[in-house]
Amino acid sequence: MTRTERNGLQVDTTLADFIEDRALAGLDVAADQFWSGFSSLVHEMGPRNRALLQKRADIQQKIDAWHADHAGQPHDADAYTAFLREIGYLVDEGADFSIETENVDPEIASTPGPQLVVPITNARFALNAANARWGSLYDAYYGTDALGDLPAGKGYDAERGKRVVARAKAFLDDAVPLVSGSHTQLVGYRIENGALQGVMLNGSDWRGAGSTAVQEAGRDSAPPVHNGIPLADPAQFAGYTGDAEAPSAVLLRNNGLHVEIRIDPEHEIGKSDPAHVSDVVLEAAISTIMDCEDSVAAVDAEDKVVAYANWLGLMRGDLQETFEKGGKQVTRKMNPDCSYTAPDRGTLTLKGRSLMLVRNVGHLMTNPAILDRDGAEVGEGLMDAMITTLIAMHDLGRAGGNSQTGSVYVVKPKMHGPEEVAFTDEIFGHVEAALGLPANTVKLGIMDEERRTSVNLKECIRAAKSRVAFINTGFLDRTGDEIHTSMQAGPMVPKGDMKSAAWISAYEDRNVDIGLACGLKGRAQIGKGMWAMPDRMEEMLEVKIGHPKAGATCAWVPSPTAATLHAMHYHSVDVMARQDEIAAGGARGTLEDLLTIPVLGGRNLSDAEITREIENNAQGILGYVVRWVDQGVGCSKVPDINDVGLMEDRATCRISAQALANWLHHGVVSRDQVMDGMKKMAEVVDRQNAGDPAYVAMAPSFDGIAFKAACDLVFEGAAQPSGYTEPVLHARRLELKAAS
Repeated sequence: MTRTERNGLQVDTTLADFIEDRALAGLDVAADQFWSGFSSLVHEMGPRNRALLQKRADIQQKIDAWHADHAGQPHDADAYTAFLREIGYLVDEGADFSIETENVDPEIASTPGPQLVVPITNARFALNAANARWGSLYDAYYGTDALGDLPAGKGYDAERGKRVVARAKAFLDDAVPLVSGSHTQLVGYRIENGALQGVMLNGSDWRGAGSTAVQEAGRDSAPPVHNGIPLADPAQFAGYTGDAEAPSAVLLRNNGLHVEIRIDPEHEIGKSDPAHVSDVVLEAAISTIMDCEDSVAAVDAEDKVVAYANWLGLMRGDLQETFEKGGKQVTRKMNPDCSYTAPDRGTLTLKGRSLMLVRNVGHLMTNPAILDRDGAEVGEGLMDAMITTLIAMHDLGRAGGNSQTGSVYVVKPKMHGPEEVAFTDEIFGHVEAALGLPANTVKLGIMDEERRTSVNLKECIRAAKSRVAFINTGFLDRTGDEIHTSMQAGPMVPKGDMKSAAWISAYEDRNVDIGLACGLKGRAQIGKGMWAMPDRMEEMLEVKIGHPKAGATCAWVPSPTAATLHAMHYHSVDVMARQDEIAAGGARGTLEDLLTIPVLGGRNLSDAEITREIENNAQGILGYVVRWVDQGVGCSKVPDINDVGLMEDRATCRISAQALANWLHHGVVSRDQVMDGMKKMAEVVDRQNAGDPAYVAMAPSFDGIAFKAACDLVFEGAAQPSGYTEPVLHARRLELKAAS
């Protein structure tokens, strides 16, 4: 590594060149201005950052001591709560207030819909996510198990195609119904006097006949009727393409989301459809978080430049990636906007891409890419704040750009309490001043995934009330912190039982209630967590509707296809109306429930249950860590112990490692038991990855860096700050990179 001195900073030359030659190019920000502002940020905020981390450690030490002092005694919830207030873990709530965030794009403020999270270091994935604003419902049904089964063979299955069309048109009947009858009965669509009409054959009983009757009558057996069938709600018609008498696409709108019915008599599907419908396309991933954090493995300047370069391409709109698919070279670019003829014959333009947020890293980690004037590594969160905001300036004011309101959206994870949120607010205030941006250009997303934030959520929101644009719940990281915070309280319930613990329902409900009480409706997103099984779309359709019903304006999905399917839930549930119902119903959940510690208590576990828990957690840790350390893959679909593919990132690894560390600490399991489980599961993971030519097996030597990293996470888990996985993973990845 070679370094370049810039205003008291020792910067990896690769990173310095990227900033000066690419990131600053075309901006009205001089290099001296940037480096001066960055140096000031590092040397003013860096010591405060370290002080806040020390405060975390001090508080944790006091909590550990309290539990140790009360070991063997019945838990006294009142005394525990009073203690948490005494040490500053719990803060007093102030008066009611509403956030003051301004200039928020509608995708964040007022349009509920699916949200993707994607590793920014993978350009192909990032482009797929950006382009997932629109998705084919036909493809989503055909290629997944959403119909109840998977497609057989490689060729087109006409019978499966009929099932897909029937299911998609049933969706149309629910979301954008005709005044009577069904979309299955139509033989065409047309626009008359600015209104959409569905066309049926003469003699058809359009009040009850189904698609079979239409097909039997034959499209050409009689001329179409001139008086078409209107929509039940004519205002749902938003536009069209092509000729009004025979449009090539019809655009409809429901609950703020758009549906495009594509019509093509020459298309393989359209030519066999009575109305020549070739596809139903849904507005799907309304927003996407481009992730610099949990889903990436970025440990040095080389990795950070990859992340920043992809973010630059997204913000300039010129990112592209060429790859091989089906034996052919394919180049993927960002989709253009979509244009339609509006009902009044004007032009309607809709965005062709998801609104993009960028997730910075938290306050914990440093990175060797930049050293301060004392030779210490710079906080990676400070790097991300300055550089991702600089890069986003390429988008501000750009025609057809990401934000139409002049905002930059940054999601900040793993903050502990209002003091750390206030610190983040100050960081971005400093960045804005250094780069010459108006105050509060940067909008902040608060990840409610640490216990000290959950119990003080109202005051956390208040601490950034002029820039907060997003809050959410993240069950996995939140569970990891739940275990670590109360590590000394006793052995915890098995990981699978956490979802039925008292704290979790209070956590999920209070997040929405507090967000609404703080005025987030119409100004900010209230989000819910990830569906982790990308191959189980039928189950997702059954379960994930619970998120919009809970009042969440967005919820995370693992793929563009999942976003398309999940979008149907936002047509079924009017989230904004649901939020009004929730707000009128009063607060749910209590602080007492939220502070209930999920310990086993007097419950006895069988040997089989203990073995299953060891192996389940060990397999998940190893399956994730081996790719992270050996290949630098921060998020991927990892087979679980039953060979079910799960989307794994550092949050899932954190909870598994903390679960085992907790049982080790309390003697539920022994070190030998866990090590035996780790070795047994290493062989399972080796088998699951046998088809990967880049994979390096862990067995039978069990002495590779990846295996050691997985063991570190468990055997040193109780001592890791907040139970985070980053310190171990970064150290071991750097060790491997240095060795190779």
